[in-house]
Amino acid sequence: MNPITTRLFVIGMFCGLAAAGATSEVTTPLFPPGMALIPAGRYIVPFLGQRDPKQVEVKSFYLDVLPVTNGEFLEFVRANPKWRRSQIKRASADEGYLKLWLSDLVPGPAAPSNAPVTYVSWFAAKAYAAWKGKRLPSTAEWEYVAAASPKRPDGENDQEFVAKVRRWYATPAPALLPAVGQMRANYFGMQDMHGLIWEWVADFYTAMVTGDTGSDRELFCGAGSQNARDRSDFPAFMRYGFRSSLKGSYTVHNLGFRCAKHL
Repeated sequence: MNPITTRLFVIGMFCGLAAAGATSEVTTPLFPPGMALIPAGRYIVPFLGQRDPKQVEVKSFYLDVLPVTNGEFLEFVRANPKWRRSQIKRASADEGYLKLWLSDLVPGPAAPSNAPVTYVSWFAAKAYAAWKGKRLPSTAEWEYVAAASPKRPDGENDQEFVAKVRRWYATPAPALLPAVGQMRANYFGMQDMHGLIWEWVADFYTAMVTGDTGSDRELFCGAGSQNARDRSDFPAFMRYGFRSSLKGSYTVHNLGFRCAKHL
C-alpha cells in the first residue's frame, strides 16, 4: 500500500481512539498487498438518462494503487496457458492481444515488466482479476476515485489538476509507455488514474452506471451533451465515448486495467 496512505490512516485511527479515551494498542490495518482502502462516497453522474439518478452511492472497497503491469500479467499467463497469446480464443480477444509481447512468455523491450500491460481484452482483465481473488472496478467506483486530485476528493475544484487532466487527454499516447508509479498519488493514494493509460471497468458496456441501455447509449453522438452535468468536462465525454465504442474482445495500445476488491 502507498506509505503515505498507510501513515495517514494509522494517524487518523490513533486520533479517533484517543478522542474516545481508548487505551488499546494501535496496529497498522492489514490491507491486501498493493491495494488501498477507498472510503464510501458519492459519484456524481455526468450524463443523465431519463431513468438515471443524479448521483450513485459508492460503498467502501479496496482498489489497486497501480495498474497491472506486464510483469504481473506474465505471471498470470504462465499459470493459465489458455490466456497466452497463441492459445487464446478469438472470442475472448481480438488479433491485437498482447501485440507488443515478443511471444507467449516473453514481453520484450516494447513491453517492459514495470510498464502497464495493454493490448489486453476485458475478458482477459476480468480473468486476471478473478485469478487474484479480485474483480474489476465498476464505472461508478473508478470515476469516483479518478475524480480526486492530489489535494482533495473533489478534483473538479482543483484547477491545476483539471488543467493537467485536460492536457493528457489532448496528448497522443507514446509508443513506449513509461513505468507505473511515477506520478503523484491522488487524495485516495491512487497513482496513474490519469496520464498513463485508459482502464477497463466491469460495466464498460452499459451507457449509464445504472445499466440504462438502449437509446441512451447514443448520448455521446450528435447532441448528446444536452443531458451533461458539466459540458466543459471533455475528459468525461471522451471516457464515455470510448467505453461506449468497446466490445469485450477489443484490445487497444493504451488500454489496461487495475483490480478492485470487496471489503
